[in-house]
Order: sequence, then C-alpha cells, then structure tokens
Amino acid sequence: MKSIIKKSIYILLIWLIVHTIIISIDGFSDSGKNADYAVVLGNKVNTDGTLSTRLEKRMKCALDLYESGRIKGFIVSGGFGQEGYYEGDKMREYLLKHGIPDSLIIVDNDGINTRNTVKNTLDMQDSLHYNSLIVVSQYFHITRTKALFRKAGLKNIYGASPLYFELRDFHSLLREFAAFYTQCL
Repeated sequence: MKSIIKKSIYILLIWLIVHTIIISIDGFSDSGKNADYAVVLGNKVNTDGTLSTRLEKRMKCALDLYESGRIKGFIVSGGFGQEGYYEGDKMREYLLKHGIPDSLIIVDNDGINTRNTVKNTLDMQDSLHYNSLIVVSQYFHITRTKALFRKAGLKNIYGASPLYFELRDFHSLLREFAAFYTQCL
C-alpha cells in the first residue's frame, strides 16, 4: 500500500511540474497575431485607487498591443474589490490617462472571476462584432483563460502577458493547476 501511495505522489508531482512548464511556456509565448480586442483581466486596486503593480503591468502590456497596431480596442474586466473600487473602472481610467479614446474601451465590472469574464465577453460578441481576442493577464493565467474561451466556441483566441514575477506566482501556479482540470475539461 505504501508503494502505491508513494508512486501516486510521484506521478502527481511529475504531472504538476510538466503542467506548470507547459502553461508557463504558453503564457509567455506571443503568437504576434492581431485581434479585434484585448481582454484585460482585472486584479487588485490599491486602497488609494491606484492599480497594483501586477495590474498596471497588464495594462501596459495591453497598451503596447494597441500602440503596435495589434488590437483595435479594449475590454477591461474585473469586479468590485475589497479596497472599494471597481477594477474595470480603474483600468478604464488608466487607459484614458494614457490617451486611449473612451470609445475604444468596454468596461465589464461583473468580471468577478475568469469564468464570468469569459461569459460576459462572449455575451458582447454580437454587439461588438469581434472575431478574435487577445487575453492579457499573468503568464500562468493565459492557458486556462484561452481554454475557457475555446470551450465556449471562440476559435481565434490568443494571449499576451507582461514580463513580471512575484513570489505569489508559486501559489498561483498551484491554483491554476487545479483550476484548469476542474474548469476546462
């Protein structure tokens, strides 16, 4: 019995390591393709109303996509944080401060998690007339988000992530391992 448990633990660890390598490679791989919109997934807004470094890096990544002509507009999606701000509204403010016309920014303040962001974004497809998206989030989050869009039927889905690391990424990688297999299969 101990041998079976030990082998099971080894298999699980190898699976976790391989999965982590694959999603990290995918998360940092940018196909260079163009899309109609960048969907920027929200994250923490500081208590003073400024974007957390993590969220600011995502926004800078999305701005770079726009400035290089790879997207036509932005869908910023997040929820109401414990700090007292709607993430989508704060992301919109960031884009406006960086010269993006309001007409190119779609705000989703009901994107409280990845599944809601995917659902809400797909619900806008007919009104926005888009055929392709670039998901902008942290590298470890890209694979699952793209998989959820594909599972819902969107074929032209790509990813872009900022080059930014934190210690909490280790926890996030473990969370993504579990979330991928519970939500995407």
